[in-house]
Amino acid sequence: MESFIMPNGAPAAAPAGAGADVIKDGTTATFMADVVDASMTTPVLVDFWAPWCGPCKQLTPTLERVVRNARGAVKLVKINVDESPEISQQLRIQSIPTVYAFKDGQPVDGFQGAVPESQIQQLIDRLTGGAASDSPVAQALEQADTLLEQGDHQSAGAIYQQVLGHDAENAPAFAGFLKCLIADGRLDEAKAVLAQATDAFKADKAVQAVATQLELAEQGAKAAGELAAFQARVEANPKDHQARLDLASALYATGDTEGALDQLLDSIRIDRKWQDEAARKQLLKYFEALGPTDPVTVAARRKLASVLFS
Repeated sequence: MESFIMPNGAPAAAPAGAGADVIKDGTTATFMADVVDASMTTPVLVDFWAPWCGPCKQLTPTLERVVRNARGAVKLVKINVDESPEISQQLRIQSIPTVYAFKDGQPVDGFQGAVPESQIQQLIDRLTGGAASDSPVAQALEQADTLLEQGDHQSAGAIYQQVLGHDAENAPAFAGFLKCLIADGRLDEAKAVLAQATDAFKADKAVQAVATQLELAEQGAKAAGELAAFQARVEANPKDHQARLDLASALYATGDTEGALDQLLDSIRIDRKWQDEAARKQLLKYFEALGPTDPVTVAARRKLASVLFS
């Protein structure tokens, strides 16, 4: 896998169909043409936002990225509610961000709040009959994710880099490339790449999860060589909570994720208040790194609930 160079200078050429024409700033005067009329041929998402809205700043970059990746299967029109209040009043927008989906001249779907990227993709898939998920970018990311799961970090990393070459703001590709570096044990390089991340990347939940993975991997690398010593300390004194935290890091580094989480759960069970709930906070980092749907996370959450409410 080649070293990663953060995109800078002149922007890379956008993929065909992913040009600026699929994303517009709309107003009351242009709404009929940009949204209602345009949706007769191509579904249009309307993003109601305002400059002072914090969640809007989180949602809009993700929304733009997913629309670009759809390569013309859907369009996006952004409406500043402060500058065009008439439209939001007519559509009874109660809070922002709110996204409405228009098709055949009518609003047919939508959501409120800074939802995950997967939910945006599901909305677009419903509007396009899945055509957006068949885009080359989506297919490339799916292929890279599969290769990463199969342990082919080199090939996966190369594909993630190709995606970033076409779309320098693609957070899933950026997060995927970081995962490849971590899986290869190239922690210093991963740390350097993450340090160069844009604010939009750093605000992305997928990138934040990988940043936590990197933190845990660094902790584990330091602790792995003393696995036997930490085990001995815990066996000698089950209330040695620091030894349990260190043992958890060492177990995680050797691939025993379930064992790592069990050590933290045991620490919480013995004294949940130790060091300002250090074991519980560390456990939550593992949950973030693994993801909410990972079977180990699901099982550990059930155990944690049993411990906390027993």
